[in-house]
Order: sequence, then structure tokens, then C-alpha cells
Amino acid sequence: MDTRDALRTRAETEKLAAQLDVRADELGFLAALPADDVRILREQSVAALFDGAPDMLDRIARATRLVPAGVAAAISQKALGPRLAAAVAGRLEPARAADIIDRLPVAFTAVSCAHLDPRRIAGIVDRLDEGLLVRISVALAERGDHLTMGRFVGHLPDAALTRILPQVDDAVVLRTGYAMDQPQRLGRVIELMGEERLARVIASAADGLWPQALAIAGMAPPEQRARIATLTARRPAAQLDTLVHTVADQSLWESLLPLVALLSPEDRRTMARLPSLADPDTLDGIVPAVVATALWADFLPLAELLPDPSRQAIANAAATLADEELDALAREVAEQDLWDAVLPLVELMDDAAKERIFALPSFQNQA
Repeated sequence: MDTRDALRTRAETEKLAAQLDVRADELGFLAALPADDVRILREQSVAALFDGAPDMLDRIARATRLVPAGVAAAISQKALGPRLAAAVAGRLEPARAADIIDRLPVAFTAVSCAHLDPRRIAGIVDRLDEGLLVRISVALAERGDHLTMGRFVGHLPDAALTRILPQVDDAVVLRTGYAMDQPQRLGRVIELMGEERLARVIASAADGLWPQALAIAGMAPPEQRARIATLTARRPAAQLDTLVHTVADQSLWESLLPLVALLSPEDRRTMARLPSLADPDTLDGIVPAVVATALWADFLPLAELLPDPSRQAIANAAATLADEELDALAREVAEQDLWDAVLPLVELMDDAAKERIFALPSFQNQA
């Protein structure tokens, strides 16, 4: 598994757990799988859950077609309840379902949304009034149902998103973006936020939401990824220290380092001066992560700017790598012409490690 998928795998697992009505930790065994595999499993579970629905739902749906939409809405609210009403809506034509939803209380619809067949969302959303979409979305935000919002937000038109964004908290934006089922729409959502709101959303990540922010940055288009990286690097040092500690505690270096590599030299120096990166203990997992993901080109420009104790800790960790791992490092350094960044680290190693490195075929070829 490419460990850069770790946060996407986590998000897909949480969405699958909600769909199956189990705790996410009960699906912890999925953490070793690529995110796309978990997503496929989630989509297959949707088919298993909704395509095998009992015939009773089809009978209710047929009966619903025979009465006025207002009567059907009353039946849904009084007799069926949110879960069953959503199941029936999934058996109706999108236009008919939208007609009934238009007559239901927003609070009832918001609860029902969590139980709707995700494959039916696009057809129904396209037929709902913009104002109603805004009210349902705000109700979902107030309920804290970010996973359901993540299913819907990619289907919402720009006009609705423009009205929704000012009405929801920054943390809600982060949690919803993390759970988006249509990440190809993420770039447009970021554009609609504007620079000032994007900066506030990033700032909110310091309250325990850095993994969500990193996941969003990883899914964003390249030009917006650079904007996110820059805005993040310009947060106060105390906030950035919470980012580094979160990354170290949860082994998320493979999500952070590509963002650091996008920074200007000045912003990268700012990151390198953080108190958290002056603590060698914080960097325990960084070299194994770089080795596992082949991120030397992203890491070395930061490493050369770190304080001496941290650089020494990195050099000591690199010195313990197996020969094949050191050879891979040397090959990447040669390909990226990063010798000026790596040789100062080699100089910090003990003599035995230096001899191993100088004897590597890739180093000999470069010499």
C-alpha cells in the first residue's frame, strides 16, 4: 500500500462504517488496504444494502405514486419515519422523490438523507429548489452529520454552495471536505471560499483537525495544494507545532512532506525553525516514512534547514538503513541532483556508515 493513501483510506473506512452502522475501529483491519480498494468495497456494500431491499419497499413506492405528493409526504413523516421514507425514496423516480421531499419538513429530510441510497442523490438534487438544498445542507451541518454532507456536497450547484458556505463553521467545512465522495469537485469548493475564508478554515485545523486538512490538501488540484501549503506555513508557530506533533503521533509525514516541498525557500525556513522540529524525538518516524514513500526529494530541502540536533538525529536514523534502502536513496539523490542536500547529512554519520554509503554502486557511479 502507498502510505500516502493512509488518510484517504481512513476516510473511506469511516464512511463504510457509517454505512454499515458499526464503529470505525471495528473495521481497523482495512487500514492496510489502498484507499481505492476500500472505496470499491464501500460501493459494493451500497449495492448489497439497497439492491436487495425487500419487495415491500417496491409495493410502498408503487402506492406512493398513486396519491398526491402532499399526501405521500404526510405518510412518509407520520407512518414511515426517516429511515423507511429514505428507502422508499430510493425506489421512486428522482422527479417524484424530489416532489415529495419539497413538501417535507427540512429537519425530517436532513435525518432521512443519511439513509438514502447514495446512487440516487445526483438525480434528486438536480430536481430540488436551490433554497431547499441550502436549508437541508445547513440542517445537516447543525446535526454534525459531516459524512452525509460529504455525499451530497459534490452534487450541489455553485449557487447553492455560495449560499451554504457562509452559514457553516470552518470546522464543518474541513470535516465535510475530508468526507467528500466527489473529490473532483473539491477544487471548485475551494475557489468559492476565497482566500480569506480558506485561511480561516486552515486555522481551524489546529483544534484537532490537522488530519482532515492534510487529506483535503492531498486531494486538491496542484495549484490549490500550493496555496494551502503556503497559507498553512504562515500560521503562528504555536499552531504549526500542533501540526507537527499530530503528524509525528499519527505517522503522517508522507502527507505533510509533499506540501512542505511546495513552499518557497523563505516559508520552508520558517517551518524548519519550529520548536517541534528542534526536538529529535519528534523526528523518530520521519526517515522510515521517507524510505517507505520514496519522498527524499521532498524531504531533503527541509532537512538541510533543520537545527543541528535534528539533523544529527536524521543522519543517525539514515545510517541504520539497509544497504538496498541506502542505495535507493543514493539513486534518487542522483536523479534529482540533491547531493548538496544529502552530503552534509552523510558527514554527520559515523565512519562505518560513511564507508557503507561510499561503497554503494549508485554512489560510485556518481563519483
